[in-house]
Amino acid sequence: MNRSHYLIPIFPLAFAVFFLVPPFLSQPFSPYPLMKVGDVFDLLTPLILIPLYWLLYRMDREGAPNLSEILVFLILAAFWVEGQGMHLSANSIGHLLKEIKSSDAYSLTNFYDEVLSHYLWHFGIVGLAALLISRQWRNRPAEKQIVLWPVGLAGIIHGFTFFLIVVEAGTAPLGVPFAILVALFGVLWGRKRLRQQPLLAFFFATHLVAIILFTGWAIYWGGLPQFSEVGII
Repeated sequence: MNRSHYLIPIFPLAFAVFFLVPPFLSQPFSPYPLMKVGDVFDLLTPLILIPLYWLLYRMDREGAPNLSEILVFLILAAFWVEGQGMHLSANSIGHLLKEIKSSDAYSLTNFYDEVLSHYLWHFGIVGLAALLISRQWRNRPAEKQIVLWPVGLAGIIHGFTFFLIVVEAGTAPLGVPFAILVALFGVLWGRKRLRQQPLLAFFFATHLVAIILFTGWAIYWGGLPQFSEVGII
């Protein structure tokens, strides 16, 4: 079986679980109650998702990546992991500082939690997506056409998750232009390859769905406010 048959559906499901589940696991972690169960669960996030990115990176390309390709992947993965780790720790500590919001300690922790970590993390996310798109674009298209509906369904799931994390993280200046660029690339240059290059089809569907959701959210609210700002979470 071609690895794309199971890797592409697995990736958005794992991505959604590890991004969306931890905030709902707010119970104290009994062996060390200052931590929450979600904090412990989130420790697994890069250990699961970065290997999945690598498997997608190696999915169809013949031969091993060269040194420059490996370095680019490692740098983008480092942004991803640095942002995720910073967010995990700063968010966890921030819960203990809510009573002293006027303090420098709270302000610095909040900056790490809500601004710097989000942009580092999401830069890694869009950077790795761009790298996967670029690598598959340089592949020879497969001789056989793929069945599009599983890839499209995976793209819908990932597009919805991408929309959620970009809006709630406040990284629209990064996430929205990237989604537009990927969708335009798919429409203008990639549409003839979508049935032969599943990663292109997956990321095209992902970012097309995200654009539709960004547009609907912006029209409804007159902008892109975070879900927490409008009282949804």
